[in-house]
Amino acid sequence: MTKNFVEELRWRGMLAQIMPGTEEQLQKEMTTAYLGTDPTADSLHIGHLCGIMMLRHLQRCGHKPIILVGGATGMIGDPSGKSQERNLLDDRTLYHNQERIKAQVAKFLDFDTNEPNSAEMVNNYDWMKDFTFLDFAREVGKHITVNYMMAKESVQQRLNGTARDGLSFTEFTYQLLQGYDFLYLYQHKGCKLQLGGNDQWGNMTTGTELIRRTLGNEVETFALTCPLITKADGKKFGKTETGNIWLDPKRTSPYKFYQFWLNVSDDDAERYIKIFTSLDRETIETLVEEHRQDPGRRTLQRRLAEEVTVMVHSREAFDAAIEASNILFGKSTKDSLLKLDEQTLLDIFEGVPQFDVAADQLGQPAVELFTQAAPVFASKGEMRKLVQGGGVSLNKEKLSEFDRPVTADDLIDGKYLLVQRGKKNYYLITVR
Repeated sequence: MTKNFVEELRWRGMLAQIMPGTEEQLQKEMTTAYLGTDPTADSLHIGHLCGIMMLRHLQRCGHKPIILVGGATGMIGDPSGKSQERNLLDDRTLYHNQERIKAQVAKFLDFDTNEPNSAEMVNNYDWMKDFTFLDFAREVGKHITVNYMMAKESVQQRLNGTARDGLSFTEFTYQLLQGYDFLYLYQHKGCKLQLGGNDQWGNMTTGTELIRRTLGNEVETFALTCPLITKADGKKFGKTETGNIWLDPKRTSPYKFYQFWLNVSDDDAERYIKIFTSLDRETIETLVEEHRQDPGRRTLQRRLAEEVTVMVHSREAFDAAIEASNILFGKSTKDSLLKLDEQTLLDIFEGVPQFDVAADQLGQPAVELFTQAAPVFASKGEMRKLVQGGGVSLNKEKLSEFDRPVTADDLIDGKYLLVQRGKKNYYLITVR
């Protein structure tokens, strides 16, 4: 193999647990490995990125990645790391989610190469949908004892009072279903390695055990996990006050996505640039050194934000995010403002004071509108003085007359007005 996959993960801080013999297997021959994700939403979020990046590195090291979308297991729900049972999804929703996830993963993996390590996507619903309960009990259930299943940490947590609802039989069978996925992929795709987050270790080792007990001790399969990513303060990675950071631009705008990475702490930036980019070791070490020389320039955060935004969205989306950032933090024009889609506009000005104004208020002088209907200024006198001093802008253009009418022609996206008072004070007015 051209590169040592395990060593690649190790220096990047992406290796948590590994079964004995895994590294030797990967060095011996091209190895097929899979990673599963449940299609519980129609988009992945950045919490999934570490696993997806593992597959990306795997393929670049000459091995074959399989991404398994759990159409069947998604109908049940994995108890690992959960305190209650998740809602079950119907066929139509699962199919929609699967197709959207496939399109996202295609940005990270090469599915179209003619090489033997071309990526594949599979759905466990395809081999589970006609598997009867009696067949499952006979062919899978008999090989793994209840004692073995009960000993798993994910099961113990749910049974020992950390969750009030206990554990349903449906969820209890999850590790057998995941174990059977591994068995099926070994038999039909020659898959010898399962990758996943560290909370999946119990389910993954059930898979290797099921293969051993079903096919015999001479069959060797392996498991390897990445750590669960946290922030430097120990809090969950990828969550903000408004929820998950999604890969789908309709759920999280590229501007907001870019800003998330730009605003991580120095310690987190040093870890994340290894985990969430494909930059090589030498480049990253140079960037880390540059950053330490002058942390104020935020060298690591800027490069991290650029790499991940371009990888997940596009170079164009990254350039647009930079331009959008300049609207709030730098010099920009009305043209920049008019280019924004509505969601990005709302994301940029999420934290600024906002006012609602009725449409019939349009047509009156700015000094009336911005002191009475939308009290941006405390008084007309204050606004007059600021306008005369060049300190008021409407939609990024200096307001030269305090009494000039504000009309529908001034509206951005047909409904917004952006008033700027001084250099840093913004007010967003929505006309309804």
